[in-house]
Amino acid sequence: MELFFLFLLVVLMAFALGSGFPVAFALPGSAILTIGIAAGSGYLFAGDPAAYFAHGGAGQWLSAGVTNFRGIYWEAERDTLIAIPLFVFMGIMLQRSKIAEDLLVTMARLFGPVPGGLGISVVFVGALLAATTGIVGATVVAMGLISLPAMLRNNYSVPLATGTIAASGTLGQIIPPSIVLIILADQLASAVDQAGSLRQALYKDSTGELSMPSDFSVVSTSAGEMFLGAFLPGLVLVGLYMLFILGFALLNPKAAPAVHEEGTFTRKFAGKVVITLVPPLALIFLVLGSIIAGIATVNQAGAIGAVGAMIMAGYRLREGKKGAYSPAILAVIALLGLAMVISFIGAVNIKLITSSQDVLGLVLALIAVSLLLIAIFWSGWRTLQLENTLRGVMVETAKTTSLVFIILLGAAMLTSAFRAFGGEELVKDFLQGLPGGFWAQFLIVMLVIFILGFFLDFIEIAVVVVPIVAPILLADPSANVTAVWLGVMIGLNIQTSFLTPPFGFALFYLRGVAPAVVKTLDMYKGVIAFICLQLLALGIVGLYPQLVNYLPNRSTLLSETAPPPKNPRLQYCMERLVNEDFQQNGSSILTAIQNAESIDMSYLPEDLQEDLSEGFAKAKEAIPLMQAIKDAESQVALASGDYRPMHIQVRALERDARRIDERIEELQVIVDRSGEGGVYSPEQGERAQARIKALQEEHDALLAEIPETWEDVYGEFSQIQKAENTARLTYRRTVDQAYEPMLELNAILADAEAVAAFKPELEALKQEVPQLEPDAAVEAIAAMRSKVGSAEGTSDIREGLTEARKIMRSREPNAEAAVEEINKSLAALDADLAWRQKAASEILPQIAEYDAAIVNNIGLRQQSRLPNDMALDVAACLSDHRDISLSF
Repeated sequence: MELFFLFLLVVLMAFALGSGFPVAFALPGSAILTIGIAAGSGYLFAGDPAAYFAHGGAGQWLSAGVTNFRGIYWEAERDTLIAIPLFVFMGIMLQRSKIAEDLLVTMARLFGPVPGGLGISVVFVGALLAATTGIVGATVVAMGLISLPAMLRNNYSVPLATGTIAASGTLGQIIPPSIVLIILADQLASAVDQAGSLRQALYKDSTGELSMPSDFSVVSTSAGEMFLGAFLPGLVLVGLYMLFILGFALLNPKAAPAVHEEGTFTRKFAGKVVITLVPPLALIFLVLGSIIAGIATVNQAGAIGAVGAMIMAGYRLREGKKGAYSPAILAVIALLGLAMVISFIGAVNIKLITSSQDVLGLVLALIAVSLLLIAIFWSGWRTLQLENTLRGVMVETAKTTSLVFIILLGAAMLTSAFRAFGGEELVKDFLQGLPGGFWAQFLIVMLVIFILGFFLDFIEIAVVVVPIVAPILLADPSANVTAVWLGVMIGLNIQTSFLTPPFGFALFYLRGVAPAVVKTLDMYKGVIAFICLQLLALGIVGLYPQLVNYLPNRSTLLSETAPPPKNPRLQYCMERLVNEDFQQNGSSILTAIQNAESIDMSYLPEDLQEDLSEGFAKAKEAIPLMQAIKDAESQVALASGDYRPMHIQVRALERDARRIDERIEELQVIVDRSGEGGVYSPEQGERAQARIKALQEEHDALLAEIPETWEDVYGEFSQIQKAENTARLTYRRTVDQAYEPMLELNAILADAEAVAAFKPELEALKQEVPQLEPDAAVEAIAAMRSKVGSAEGTSDIREGLTEARKIMRSREPNAEAAVEEINKSLAALDADLAWRQKAASEILPQIAEYDAAIVNNIGLRQQSRLPNDMALDVAACLSDHRDISLSF
């Protein structure tokens, strides 16, 4: 019966949407009605309102939906959601102020003389508008009103003209800052948590181990990472569009003729191009650049974009009038002033003013900020007074943002009902039962999203479909895809469906503004080539995940909060790089180690000598141990060829068996609670018991299909895998032990000056102790002992102070005896300084060559962060998808 109510839920939702009922009420309404009907039917026909739910009851799932309501409402300040109204405001402001129109007209004149130049200019402007608005409908309408008449007037092919405009208008779906990407990031962040739990459970069921290695975990995402991930695929798509139009124009010049307009390339026009093009490009650079550089979060970048759009609107609305650019010039001066303050004085913090230079920096910063605020309020006043632009933009922003959030709330209730009737498990079972593994599942999901894109808006798809399918796809260790890659692929797919006849949304938008001479069939013909280009882009991004993953990884590893080299997720890629270094420079590394061993260190403390000697010995082992890792990898790769087919077969059988076990557990609850005084009737208990028996037979039959040799094959392969893991752990432990003495020596020698500074303080303490009361003397000695302990390698100096403190704390304090112990500390300090200073002048320069040779290979894990060049290589390595399924 659960399937019937699941079907009813889908039918009710489809009927409500098809009848034109508002989406915001269709989603939660269909969920509430279905849950109510299921509860009523259960009460009437089974005597239990929860009888027709997969698990739980009506109250639980209605309250879960309300909880989702409250969760989204109270968490509206999340970075991924608060950015939505900011970017919407930015896009609508640029369109209302006719900056988008200026771009189209100017670029059309600039590219006109090129074959297909008008079409190329439409794509170029579409990309710019996408990077400043992210709103598909408005972009298609704007370009249709402005560009289509110009293209038709210049004898462009109608299919090519309409296809170009429709395709370029949908670029806002994928080029950041995109509302689609923000919502996808929000949904995927929740999906990652579920996927992580699923993968952890899979690892436990497959291996029997409770904890999964952290480098096997599913990596989360954010709106900023989604923006970075979509940047290169967006450029690839724009490039494909432009190349196609150029190629089409060269092959068929009459369909896309060059447009030569006299007086185009003049000084006046050049100035117009600069004024029209530079501000939007600067705004894009500020918004996306601040995110890429890690300077601003997504919502902070959205605020920058909203303010920048308002300042640009402030001068565009008064174009041709005196003082039109005054607020913008004032804002530029203020920003340059802030940049100079930061460059020459540094970061300004009112709580950390210590010098006249800090005061000067604060004053200049206050002046610059004041000028910027004046420019912002001035521009805001202009947009409010001129054509009532600001009010209209605010109203449209409120409408669009409200639409997004209301749909989010409705989808939360719908998802709750879908799970109530076992829909999520049904989808999971269906996808995981498909032959072909992850890629078969992925293709089916993408096909479903593509078809849904004919009927549903991107918001409904993102908030209804993604939470259901994303955890399943992300949890699969065979592909081990990232959430960013999955989100970008879904975004590209939704964009493709927006172009596809007969229901493509972009086509409807364009049909609404196109003249009667443009036939709908011509529009359908025009988008076919661009749909093929979209599918080609999907294939490129699918085959080369580095296009998506590289920039987020690069940003993470180069940021101020970059993970240290000891981070488990980095080890696999780091070891590949270190192995290459060993292959190329192994002999010079060994020579550096031998040279370091020959340095005279006889005057160092014995424990330090032993540590250094052991460190050199461990360093010699690093290269052979790395070779052992590569040999173990080869053994695993060799054995996996025969092992993988059986592994896939057995894990599929075990997965199906676990699914049956879960169903048996649910039925057993009915059996246990049936009978006299129970929740369920005896008949229900008997039916459940019979079903358990049938399921148990099915379970046993599945397990009987597992090959008899499986345990032996699995055990043998596990040993080979264990040998690889042991080799890696041995290498990591060895290189850590090899480099730690170097860190210790450097720290000890670096503290030579600090140790020298202790001598006068110890002399003063020696004079004070006889004159102090025992308790006061104990405190003074303890304070000095702590200070000495702050320097590395001062245990010998502290011994005397420790004894002096004991003497003064005893029942019979003896100041003279305490002074003698302090004298011992002084003697130890003199001896300590002698070898420290000698080592600093003799050993340190010689060992620096050794350090330089091993710091980025043997000593890499001990560094605070990866060197920039290695960080880039590691980012590239992490950007590929690594199959880890054989570890499960």
